Amino acid sequence: MSALDRILAAACAPEEIAAEHRAVGKRVVWTLGWDIPRELIDAYGLAPVRLVPGAHDSAPIDALVRRSHIGDRSHALLAAIATIPQSDALLISHADADQPQIFATLRELGRCGAMRLPPVAFLDLLVIDREPTHRYNAVRLGQIQAWMATLGATPDFDAALAIGNKIRLSLREINALRPKLTGSEAHALFAAAATLSPTELLDLLPALHCELACRSDPAGKRILLSGTEIETLDVIQAIEAKHGVVIGEDHGWGETRLATLTDFTRWTLSPTAGPFASSHERAQRLRARIADVGADGVVHYQGNVSHSALWEAEAIRRVTPAGVAFAVYPSGTQQAPRPDPASPTRSKRQPETQRSRKSLEVVARFSQYQRDWFATVRARAGAGETFAVVDANAPQETLRALGIPFVVNQWWAAIVAAKQQSARYLSLLAKAGLPTTADAYSSQGVAAALDTDAELAPWGGLPRPDVLETVLHSESASRLFESWSEHTGARLQRFQRSVDCRWDIPVDWWDGLAEDWNHFIEPERLDLFEAELRLSIAELEKLSGKTFDPARLTEVMDLVNEQEDHYRETRDLIARTVPAPISVVDQMPATMVPQWHRGTEWARDAARDFHTEVAERVANGDAACPNERIRLMFVGRGVWGDMGFYQRWEQSHGAVFVCSMYLSLAADGYIRRYDQGRDPLRALAARFVTMGDELRMPTWAGAWNVKEALLHRVDGAIALSDADPLVLRALRQAGIAVLELDMDNYVRDPEAEADLDRRVGAFLEGPAAAAAEVRRSR
Repeated sequence: MSALDRILAAACAPEEIAAEHRAVGKRVVWTLGWDIPRELIDAYGLAPVRLVPGAHDSAPIDALVRRSHIGDRSHALLAAIATIPQSDALLISHADADQPQIFATLRELGRCGAMRLPPVAFLDLLVIDREPTHRYNAVRLGQIQAWMATLGATPDFDAALAIGNKIRLSLREINALRPKLTGSEAHALFAAAATLSPTELLDLLPALHCELACRSDPAGKRILLSGTEIETLDVIQAIEAKHGVVIGEDHGWGETRLATLTDFTRWTLSPTAGPFASSHERAQRLRARIADVGADGVVHYQGNVSHSALWEAEAIRRVTPAGVAFAVYPSGTQQAPRPDPASPTRSKRQPETQRSRKSLEVVARFSQYQRDWFATVRARAGAGETFAVVDANAPQETLRALGIPFVVNQWWAAIVAAKQQSARYLSLLAKAGLPTTADAYSSQGVAAALDTDAELAPWGGLPRPDVLETVLHSESASRLFESWSEHTGARLQRFQRSVDCRWDIPVDWWDGLAEDWNHFIEPERLDLFEAELRLSIAELEKLSGKTFDPARLTEVMDLVNEQEDHYRETRDLIARTVPAPISVVDQMPATMVPQWHRGTEWARDAARDFHTEVAERVANGDAACPNERIRLMFVGRGVWGDMGFYQRWEQSHGAVFVCSMYLSLAADGYIRRYDQGRDPLRALAARFVTMGDELRMPTWAGAWNVKEALLHRVDGAIALSDADPLVLRALRQAGIAVLELDMDNYVRDPEAEADLDRRVGAFLEGPAAAAAEVRRSR
């Protein structure tokens, strides 16, 4: 077997290499994540083997988690993990936004006994190059080293690094032979270097260099490859067959892995690949590389519609010089502008909508306040005050304390939808070469920056922001906000999403997180977010010319806690009242409008008035649906553009949506007490460290949704496409009937919704009606 043949075999059949390691007495540690340095595992005398999607039997995972909800890659990886022997181990990194979810899924499947697993650990090394990240990474690295010490021998880091860098040097020398080394062969080489033993690699690589040096350069176009990570050899082969020989790549399983390694804690900082890398910086590096190597074309790989890659594509396209071809692969991922919603050529049935009926007087009052408030914000921004737009999971309370006007991105998206401007805004994105389906809900602020029609702009239009804030919680968040920053010139503040790396975590967090958060949450996570808050505040002071007052933050935190206490009382009152005094049609706006104003006296008083009016309805015997027969829970983001969706089946079936995440999360997820000498700023960090975990992280979200379903005595749950599959599994295991609708809350698909009434009707007349009958008989 030639050296190249051995390399190709190792890349294509990692299970066989793992068996060879076991045969010589090595313990195998499977690694999931291109950013895991093998030297970290080699130091303990363990054998790293790269885990990638493969042709594994998916039946065991199909029975636990539906593929449509977690994506093909995650599903395939779970199928591969299911085959790992119990004597091996698995190390997962935070290389992308999917892998924390995979880790949490495994943790939950193991906790409930649904899946037998080998030892599993999560390496949460983060990416923003600043001191708080350095400290956090050092703590996480120490924890992983302690975990690996239970698997292997006493570590020798100096020897592992010396051998590893010798291997990396050989890899760089071979890589310099391109295009004698094709792109698919290079991919196999980098994959094998993450799987074969150091001893074998040091023997193989010189032989491979000799084999390749004798080759002639292949004919054809010379291509640089960018985009999302490529984990399988067949993808590179298909790209080369269509576009030409790949002479370089900047994705995670490419040349990124050839850099010299000196410090594990800094290995992931300022990444050049992956969804957390800067699109702008990556594009500039690619521009220089095109000139250096004389590339004939650039191929941007977008995987199975990677949202991160979709947001990056335009930045890469812009730097590609004239005369150098630019293509996306697969070609079907390139989006065409959506048709004008008013076009007479549009033949597909549009989703039917009906105006929702509100029962609460406060909803109209809150809406008017919101209009008046937004006019004030526009005036302040127009007068030159620093203006911010923030994601819903970003720490708005610091802006409130500083007196900086701001708008929450998701609120703006809801306004765009309510004003029936979604299609026009998606068209603006498409015309600018930006995605229309990659987190369309959160991209409406970007579209607002492209909107020049003052008459059609919702509520006069969103002012151009000076500051943008987001948390790196999803695959697309960083690049979406980076694009927004480039289109507006706004200063982008990014907060990092850390991951709870414990294998055993509290399940009933809602009973203690508000009061005892400093014991529920890992201290390193609190340390990181608190430090990032301090850095953010210092920068905001410089940008706005305002001075941060800790006493003012204390007032804001007090007001927020009081507001959420009112929500908790309201949630409990609705849950125990049959028939329900109001449905989610009233709950959602009555909760969320004041939530966008958290930390103000108005918001606290609005939450109090909300409770007062609901209590009056209960006392008067008023009901959202007097003939209530079925109580429903809604799982996932709200259908803000069609609130009538929730009332469509009240008259026909007596079916009332009594519970959604909005009021429930306000009741359980936001309160953070800071008595007993605790710092209000650290309490604020505790609020945002876990934000998102409660809704979508398995164990956290599943148990909580079951608690809410039982509290509200629901007969069934209806979920849209963004609902977490393990949440739905937990509901089913608790005896709650679940209907999954393959529809998005924002980008409505007429074909997916064509049989909506039939499916919901069958659910209400079948499982939900049966559950309701049992409930009423108790």
